[in-house]
Amino acid sequence: MFFDGVCGLCNRTVQFLLRHDRHERLKFAPLQGPTAQRMLPPLGGRPQDLNTIYVLTSNGQLLERSRAVLFAATALGGGWTLLGILRVVPRPVADLIYGWVARIRYRVFGRLDACAMPTPAQRARFLDEDQTSPMSIGR
Repeated sequence: MFFDGVCGLCNRTVQFLLRHDRHERLKFAPLQGPTAQRMLPPLGGRPQDLNTIYVLTSNGQLLERSRAVLFAATALGGGWTLLGILRVVPRPVADLIYGWVARIRYRVFGRLDACAMPTPAQRARFLDEDQTSPMSIGR
């Protein structure tokens, strides 16, 4: 999952996913980092668009905005898979809601001065220049 590393909401979301992803299916990289700068453009992603969350699936599909969020949530397994029902909401409608949240997120959740540093235990879950594989979801 590629996320805005200075966004309070995005950082809280990543922390939530780290806590609840018991099978460690998700990996993370900030949009501001070199991994996003290298991996996203060839796939049509725009790392400079900090209003967009991306998920690169293990089969190479790049999901963005509402579909990326739903994919990440359902990847947690268990009861979280029930959120998959929200895929029936047409993407333009879901992305409209996503866009509204993206526009107000700094005002509501704050903006960090820099990307948050993962703890040593979380470090393996973050991609950097030495880890070039996609954020694989073991499905």
